[in-house]
Amino acid sequence: MTHYYSTKPWINQIASKASTTRQRKSDKSEWIKDVEPYPDAYQKERAERFGVCQKAIWPALKKLGLTYKKTLRHPKADESARQAFQ
Repeated sequence: MTHYYSTKPWINQIASKASTTRQRKSDKSEWIKDVEPYPDAYQKERAERFGVCQKAIWPALKKLGLTYKKTLRHPKADESARQAFQ
């Protein structure tokens, strides 16, 4: 047998509230505009520019599909100049 106090919340259920989208601190277009000029920026630098904590940067970029993986080669490295130097 179930006790009255365990079933009371089910009996007196309040109708659920309609969900709304919460207010964001920044717009998605702002994130995209920030990544274009600063693709190599650290999360800490982006957090300072947007006024959010550092932990919020990676999930926001991941949602937009803007993950960036660094390579072992430097983007401005000139292989022919390196061979001439050696």
